[in-house]
Amino acid sequence: MKRDRNEGIWDFEHGMPPQGGGQDLILGLDGGTTSTVCICMPVFSFTDNSLPPDPPPVLAHAVAGCSNHNSVGETAAKETLERVMADALFKAGSTRSAVRAVCLAVSGVNHPTDQQRILSWLRAMFPNDVKCFVHNDAVAAMASGTMGKLHGCVLIAGTGTIAYGYTEDGREARASGAGPVLGDWGR
Repeated sequence: MKRDRNEGIWDFEHGMPPQGGGQDLILGLDGGTTSTVCICMPVFSFTDNSLPPDPPPVLAHAVAGCSNHNSVGETAAKETLERVMADALFKAGSTRSAVRAVCLAVSGVNHPTDQQRILSWLRAMFPNDVKCFVHNDAVAAMASGTMGKLHGCVLIAGTGTIAYGYTEDGREARASGAGPVLGDWGR
């Protein structure tokens, strides 16, 4: 397993079976300026055209502080993400080797370079076969309100504010979401 600079965060994996709890898992993260939430859930098969349980089972839930790199810096943001994922896996009785996908929606992902930077963090933490997805938290908010179809608009007014939209043909637009340095004071 790959080791990152924060090996101590992953110490709970020592002595656990290679697949942790034996179940393939997905980690879903919502990272913001106020807090970061990670859920751990099982992978569902859609081969027989059946839908997953509603609501889908959440095996573990973990909460940590800010993961917006624009607010706390790259080192602190990376450490928060790593800690909240390790906490969720620990609570689920599993390890990184059971993870098949990580989906991270975090405020502050405002440019493809932000996406690539955070993807490189995730790739350093997980085995090579893990699928990693990184988007602005507004994309996840829209997907959750449109049943996964990225078509429509979303407005977030939290610690910061952002309006984000996608057209049916895939064009996207956004307003605000620039953070307090550029006048996005949120609440």
